[in-house]
Amino acid sequence: MTTSPLIQERKPTAARREGRPGIALTVIAACQLMVVLDATIVNIALPHIQDALKFSTTDLTWVVSAYTLTFGGLLLLGGRAGDILGRRRVFMTGILLFTFASLLGGFAQEPWQLLAARALQGMGGAIASPTSLALVTTTFPEGPERNRAFGVFAAVSAGGGAIGLLAGGMLTEWLDWRWVLFVNVPIGVLIASLTPLYINESERHPGRFDIAGALTSTAGMASLVYGFIRASENGWRDSVTIGSFGAAVVLLLAFGFVEARAKEPITPLRMFTERNRSGTYVIMLSLAAAMFGMFFYIVLFVQNVLGYSPISAGVAFLPVTVAIVIGAGLSQRFLPVLGPKPFMLTGATLVATGLGWLTFISTGSSYVSGVLGPMLLFGLGMGLNFVTLTLTAVSGVAQHEAGAASGLLNATQQVGGSLGLSILTTVFGTASRNEAEKQVPKFLASGTAEQKAEFAKTHQLPAPWGHEVLAHGIGTAFLPAAGMALLALVTAAVVIRVRKSDLEALSGAAGPAAG
Repeated sequence: MTTSPLIQERKPTAARREGRPGIALTVIAACQLMVVLDATIVNIALPHIQDALKFSTTDLTWVVSAYTLTFGGLLLLGGRAGDILGRRRVFMTGILLFTFASLLGGFAQEPWQLLAARALQGMGGAIASPTSLALVTTTFPEGPERNRAFGVFAAVSAGGGAIGLLAGGMLTEWLDWRWVLFVNVPIGVLIASLTPLYINESERHPGRFDIAGALTSTAGMASLVYGFIRASENGWRDSVTIGSFGAAVVLLLAFGFVEARAKEPITPLRMFTERNRSGTYVIMLSLAAAMFGMFFYIVLFVQNVLGYSPISAGVAFLPVTVAIVIGAGLSQRFLPVLGPKPFMLTGATLVATGLGWLTFISTGSSYVSGVLGPMLLFGLGMGLNFVTLTLTAVSGVAQHEAGAASGLLNATQQVGGSLGLSILTTVFGTASRNEAEKQVPKFLASGTAEQKAEFAKTHQLPAPWGHEVLAHGIGTAFLPAAGMALLALVTAAVVIRVRKSDLEALSGAAGPAAG
């Protein structure tokens, strides 16, 4: 008598959760899109942020880095939290923290306030993002249904960067730079409201939090990235640069020491014993390193050299999104038949070719002749790889370690992006200084008196001399980016092996279905 009404009250919600997988996937994908695009949505707004909050040029880079470093550094801990505390609960906590941080950032009046908010956003994203991928694993059964869900998830993950650039341009030009942060608030509230209605709570697994591992890995990567950024401005002999690299080595060695001895590490070393999974992590790290640099420097080129407005710069990246969606669709459809290796090889080849093409960029390049073609190759290659890498990384992982596996995949993407961008920035800085030494005498010989007076104050070369410096630096920066894509290609060719059981699992024929 007393339990029957309770059971009847629970049935509608349970039915809603079980019968609406499309809504559940939409909620999960919306979270991932919001978290991923936030890494790039502020890029186009950076000049406006600098003017409003009086950032120096050096400090401005931390508006991006404060987010990506905390995001990438804490992803592993976020994935572990979902395993221990329950994925739906942790997912909602991450969304609410991200939403609150976005609100704080939009109201920032001082540089430190914005940087603190961006770091807090990264923490929220680190909690929500790996849990969202694990929720796909536990919500959809292995086989075609999960493959389709992963296809949507991976397409959102891959296209989020380009979408963020477009959205950032629209919000900055039509409203104000603060709306690149405020826009997350209503979306986050909606996601948090729908989650308990359409997503089931996962089973909680007893365990411990590896705080030492999270701190040493995050601090180690932050020191490494800072070392590269510092070197781009002050050279390799600078004492702070050397100290940063030294601290990174010590901290990352300590991280390895902690993980090898921890009873429940955030990065179980057994994750790397499976050949295909280890290769997948290396490929993701390499491609993400190239991807972040491509978005960052092409934005600079189209706005500062080609003179595009913020919204025009965002629209210029739409072809990348289309190419990524096409590539993701092709890999999702044919992956069960062909296996992962052909897509990894083809995708990495296309990415390397596109980045190699971008090394020829110059002040004489137009959008059509110098940018569009490379971006299409790049986008198609990334689309082919994202679905493939996502499925390969979590294939065959035990349910209680799904959070750790997905967190490690996301961590390699974010950490790889931060590290890659810092390396490209080092190359860009060196190449730009060398080109400036050539352009300054030309400017002094032919510049106007007014231009020379302004140069004496700002030390910034005006157009066309400044454009030559910027274009040369950008083109040179794409050399290591192409090298990173070639590393992914070599890894796919040498490390990845496909077995019959892999194809059976991807097609849903493994286990009882196979009989």
